[in-house]
Amino acid sequence: MNVPLQRVNLASVVILMLTQVLLVHFTEITSPADNYTVSQGDNATLSCFIDENVTRVAWLNRSNILYTGKDKWSIDRRVQLLTNTKSEFSIIITKVDVADEGLYTCSYQTHDRPHTSQVYLIVQVPAQIVNISSSIIVNEGSNVNLMCLAVGKPEPTVTWRQLKEGFSSEGELLEITEINRQQAGEYECITSNGVSTPDSKKVLITVNYPPSITDVKNAQSSVGKSAVLRCEASAVPPAEFEWYKEDKRRLFTGMEGIKIQNERTWSVLLFSNVTSRHYGNYTCLASNRLGSFNTSLRLLKPGFALNHGVTHTLSPLLLGFFCSTFVFFLRTV
Repeated sequence: MNVPLQRVNLASVVILMLTQVLLVHFTEITSPADNYTVSQGDNATLSCFIDENVTRVAWLNRSNILYTGKDKWSIDRRVQLLTNTKSEFSIIITKVDVADEGLYTCSYQTHDRPHTSQVYLIVQVPAQIVNISSSIIVNEGSNVNLMCLAVGKPEPTVTWRQLKEGFSSEGELLEITEINRQQAGEYECITSNGVSTPDSKKVLITVNYPPSITDVKNAQSSVGKSAVLRCEASAVPPAEFEWYKEDKRRLFTGMEGIKIQNERTWSVLLFSNVTSRHYGNYTCLASNRLGSFNTSLRLLKPGFALNHGVTHTLSPLLLGFFCSTFVFFLRTV
């Protein structure tokens, strides 16, 4: 029965202390509150240094009483009494969150008058990426927009960086106009506000483009010897290769003693035993769903000059367009 009465009496004392503080506030010169900065999730220790003349002491958050002496008023389990001696009155708040930010007041009473000591708790939040664009596949020449949203306290910075070339751009939005194949690859979004280690996430941009022949290898060989014609192409998606003889017959492995070997970026035409009918011009055709490209190669007898240059030809669609234009021009002449 005495405990509730003691709590009421203690509340009356604290209220009286606060009233006295307010009454003398305009006559005392008080120093501004100190800033105390912690990171979200850390512990915050609030210390009030006193002496043996102090008769009553309490910690308050805004208008809420947290502790008066050894008596706890806060219902928050994270708030605990740390030190209660004649020289120090300290509390600890574990696992600090953003809602804990604000002004904390240590109010204490001496024999002659009340006093206050204040601290402003600042809770910083590490930068974190909360939303980022997904990896995408686009055709060459398209416009690409990448978004990276980050939160934190203080406000974080956001930087986009292309990993392959080292290109960087500040801001949440990265805009790429008419993207080309050299701009394909991984892009990394990095956000930081100095509170903790930077947060980062990656986005992969795949750029589709039609095939182009990048290298060819002609051959010279005597009858009865082996020979190799090689054709390399760059394309996304990877090109499919086809080989043709000068009479436009498509070649397959096993025809006339030849073998075709295709890999992701190249194709070879293998002759294990060259005969006279193998000599002549060959066409390597590389194609994907965006277009096609072909070039001519030669298998010659020893003594003939080889042309190592690449002969480019137009894709069928583009060739048909030029033919139609030329016929229309002749009709108008």
